[in-house]
Amino acid sequence: MSKAITEHGVGHAVHHADYLEEPKGLWSWLTTVDHKRIGLMYLWSVMFFFLVGGLFALLIRLELLTPKQTIMTAEMYNRVFTLHGAIMTFLVIIPAIPAALGNFALPLLVGAKDVAFPKLNLASLYVYWTGALMAVATLALGGVDTGWTFYTPYSTTTGGGVSLMVLAAFVLGFSSIFTGVNFIATIHKLRAPGMGWFELPLFAWGMYSTALIQILATPVLGITLLLLVMERVLGVGIFDPQLGGDPVLFQHFFWFYSHPAVYIMILPAMAVISEVIPTFSKKTIFGYKAIAFSSVAIALLGFLVWAHHMFVAGMSLFAGAIFSFLTFFIAIPSAIKVFNWIATMWRGSITLEAPMLYALSFLLIFTIGGLTGLFLASLSTDVHLHDTYFVVSHFHYVMAGSNLIAFLAGIHYWWPKMYGRMYNKTLAAIGCVLVFVGFNVTFLPQFVLGSRGMPRRYYNYLPQFQSLHVASTVGSWILAAGLFLILAYLLASFRQKKGSVSANPWGGRTLEWETSSPPTMHNFEGQPVLKHGPYDYRPNPAPVGEESH
Repeated sequence: MSKAITEHGVGHAVHHADYLEEPKGLWSWLTTVDHKRIGLMYLWSVMFFFLVGGLFALLIRLELLTPKQTIMTAEMYNRVFTLHGAIMTFLVIIPAIPAALGNFALPLLVGAKDVAFPKLNLASLYVYWTGALMAVATLALGGVDTGWTFYTPYSTTTGGGVSLMVLAAFVLGFSSIFTGVNFIATIHKLRAPGMGWFELPLFAWGMYSTALIQILATPVLGITLLLLVMERVLGVGIFDPQLGGDPVLFQHFFWFYSHPAVYIMILPAMAVISEVIPTFSKKTIFGYKAIAFSSVAIALLGFLVWAHHMFVAGMSLFAGAIFSFLTFFIAIPSAIKVFNWIATMWRGSITLEAPMLYALSFLLIFTIGGLTGLFLASLSTDVHLHDTYFVVSHFHYVMAGSNLIAFLAGIHYWWPKMYGRMYNKTLAAIGCVLVFVGFNVTFLPQFVLGSRGMPRRYYNYLPQFQSLHVASTVGSWILAAGLFLILAYLLASFRQKKGSVSANPWGGRTLEWETSSPPTMHNFEGQPVLKHGPYDYRPNPAPVGEESH
């Protein structure tokens, strides 16, 4: 995938204005069907809600600085807690990489002019904005205090804006499905000539596997949330035991979606890392097919492990043993990826640019998150650790930390391609260090808190837990400082002249680096034709127009 030729031939490119310039005006952005513009609007929307959800997180950590009331009442704490979880899950982590980076990069990576259904792509953005507005509007109804999982029977009986928040999550599911349909059709039908399935960039394999989950699992959540609203509005007895319902049924339905949703969050992160590591190691990826197939394996196995969230919900020991085994088993495809990434770096010519620093951070954070998951997969230890801060920390390491770090890796990797400008590399390295240190200082103490019996979601706690809570809160301030620094130098890069960076500043070998930075409206000056296998970093690759053997 290192070289491409076009219909115009080498050296005969026709200049067109880039996608940021043409057409002009706000209306042209709001009605665009260009995947790159839609990706950027998703990117800034996600970053805005990440700021909102992050501020709620800082308020939670500030409240937990002391064992008793610090800055808010218990009722306010529950509302802030729920909004933090709902915003970060449904508006940030799930759409961050697929909808933002995937929309921008995937068609470029496979040599396409656009996604398969450009208007559906724009519709997915407006559906996302609609769901986001509905979620934020719950503030006007007194907020929601059920937690982001909306567990019954509390969510069917409590007041506030629960119905509106649940419907917001329902609407957001359509955005996710639209994006998944687009990606599958694009990968199947719009690949560049010469690009077979095993010449696909690994980012495309990750997006394909994610799209399968989005299409198959999201409707289950949608139906569950509709049933919840029906019970609240019409009094239909489905989950509420007082109406003849079964609250454990809600848990089964919810986690049948939400555990695959974990892989909607982590598979795209793995996809980004699979692009960054070979580029900055100057090596062909080790075990290409193993990484590609492990993505599909994670997507399929993700549907079989949902009940490990329910080991203490009263299931039989036999069922618990099966789900425990499957949970251990799903660690294997993830371990394959980690091994292959490390093997790719082995004896590589590594350059520690910002995207690579984030990739190395991802390896450490994801490994910690994955290994601590083994404790929760074991029936005996899960009984002790269930609903403690150990689970909170594990969740944040795997979902928030790994996804966030990979999201930042992808932003730093494709920023020059998005805007034709380079950020300050020194500040980028400092920002990465602050994020890495801040994240670990925030969440490592929570493993200790959980193993000592500190329950999650509690507003007050025993004084012996305070020192670890203080450390966790200080870590959140370091993490916030790093994130605000990143935002500052990314915005400062707009002071540079557009086009001040080369088309391929990192020396990447995938197709997006074959076009200008920023790209033209239609991505390529003609049809790119693939001439090499994926990530060909041989010392003397075949010249343009020659087949590699």
